[in-house]
Amino acid sequence: MSRTRRSSSPAARRGVTSSGIARPAGGAARAVTRTLSDDPLGGTVRRTVLPSGLRVLTEAIPAMRSVSFGIWVAVGSRDETGPQAGAAHFLEHLLFKGTNKRGALEISSEIEAVGGETNAFTTKEYTCYYARVLDEDLPLAIDVMCDLVADSVLAAPDVETERGVILEEIAMHDDEPGDEVHDLFARAVYGDHPLGRLISGTEETVTPMTRRQIQSFYRRRYTAPQIVIAAAGNLDHAAVVKLVRQALRGTPLDTDPAAPAPHRSATPAVRTRPAATVVEPKETEQAHVILGCPGIDRLDERRFALGVLNNVLGGGMSSRLFQEIREQRGLAYSVYSYASQYADSGLFAVYAGCAPGKVDEVLDLTRAELARVAATGITEAELARGKGMSKGSFVLGLEDTGSRMSRLAKGELLYGNLMPVDELLARVDAVTLDDVNALAADLLGRPMSLAVVGPFDESAFAAR
Repeated sequence: MSRTRRSSSPAARRGVTSSGIARPAGGAARAVTRTLSDDPLGGTVRRTVLPSGLRVLTEAIPAMRSVSFGIWVAVGSRDETGPQAGAAHFLEHLLFKGTNKRGALEISSEIEAVGGETNAFTTKEYTCYYARVLDEDLPLAIDVMCDLVADSVLAAPDVETERGVILEEIAMHDDEPGDEVHDLFARAVYGDHPLGRLISGTEETVTPMTRRQIQSFYRRRYTAPQIVIAAAGNLDHAAVVKLVRQALRGTPLDTDPAAPAPHRSATPAVRTRPAATVVEPKETEQAHVILGCPGIDRLDERRFALGVLNNVLGGGMSSRLFQEIREQRGLAYSVYSYASQYADSGLFAVYAGCAPGKVDEVLDLTRAELARVAATGITEAELARGKGMSKGSFVLGLEDTGSRMSRLAKGELLYGNLMPVDELLARVDAVTLDDVNALAADLLGRPMSLAVVGPFDESAFAAR
């Protein structure tokens, strides 16, 4: 054990490290728990940092009879090298295939036998494994989910089986042009940067990937400081912490004391490519187009104004784009705007699905509307409506234990803190017309990239 300099700070005299891990006089680290909020719109939120650096957050909601339990790992597709592309997603599949205690059938049958459900998903910046069960079955869910995340065996036959499944998944994705166009747009903006790659990887990267490579990725990336465990529902925080510690005892996540990993840094900012047009020729009945540009990162103070602006432009049936393109002219069945935000970058874009012969008109109308809002802004009535949509969708999204569990984990993993519901609503209320219009002038005035999937020649949009 390395020596550290003596400090006269109050925290040091109490034996509390900068990570929030308390060290009694004997030197052994112990878990530290604190209450984060006692939310009138929910329940009591508590956070415990285990000596290993793993964090446990819970929201106790006694009125519920279920609990959602999730294990969130700060590892996603952007953490892969080029040859590793798809490793995080491959691993997500494999962890359900068996541990030193359970086979794949036992993992699924134990949860399903009590009426519960399990699943997982991989994003560009994190991976989540979760279960939803009756409150009385939470101990079982904790044991099963901690076991599969901490102690998977990654058996060679399972690697080959899941490789085939993933290759089928990639092929199926290629048959969904409405999904493919979003990946095409990300690639147009980010190029070879990991944010521009497919989360699933490609046939060229998944096919040669070995068990050893996946195992190495697993053990290097799935460490206790990178993990947040979150649960919401009818539960007791101390009991959850105790059950988690028991489930992880003796596994590779039962490690020496460490500080929790900080959330991803916003610097240096991701370098994006100059605006470009990319076309994927495909004989489809409908054309799929995305027009957009680099946006703002998730810690940008303008993110609340962006939520309002997005609602006004294309966030619902009353939005400008929906009314102009679908309701008044009937040019597209689906048209909407969206914002994606990462630690160090972001995207803002408009999607439309329309008949191939209507693409030019849809693009002209979209560009005209974006230019109009950039030049003259939105109205007071639109501001009020956009703020109401932001607040309503957020609060209504907290009506189930799964969304509340996700909120706990994302607050800790992505932001480093959990913003109380009342504070978040106040931040939306504080957005002014000037805030939105200044953001619109900046964001919507940027050069736009265009991604198209449909029955077009690659040169069809060269002049656009």
